[in-house]
Amino acid sequence: MKIRKFQKKDKETLITLWKTVFPDGPPHNEPSKVIDEKLEVDDLIFVAESGNEILGACMAGYDGHRGWLYAVAVLSEHRRSGTGSQLVKHAMSCLKELGCTKVNLQIRSTNTKVAAFYKSLGFTPEDRLSMGKRLPENIIYTEQTD
Repeated sequence: MKIRKFQKKDKETLITLWKTVFPDGPPHNEPSKVIDEKLEVDDLIFVAESGNEILGACMAGYDGHRGWLYAVAVLSEHRRSGTGSQLVKHAMSCLKELGCTKVNLQIRSTNTKVAAFYKSLGFTPEDRLSMGKRLPENIIYTEQTD
């Protein structure tokens, strides 16, 4: 198995992977849209492959202050084989090369299996309240001047 950056030829396979692993994802996380939007910002999408098969993938982000991991996914038949660990470690290594010193991620509070996975990689729960707000498509913010 090798970990490499996403290539355009991987798009349909990655869409299928994320839809399979995250079947109840909200509409704003539609994989095709997420991939296109991410590639407009940077290329921090990684895939794990064996032969010509993509076994897993993850997306990383870095804002200059801290890094984030998103959509870490491994096909069910390849879980507990080290694929997820290698993906996360690879993404963290790439973030470190960019100057990142702290990596965050969010998981659903009910997902105890994935919480145990991240704990095994050294992640610890933090006392935070995660909040979010979807912005309406027609919203335009303008700079206020005096």
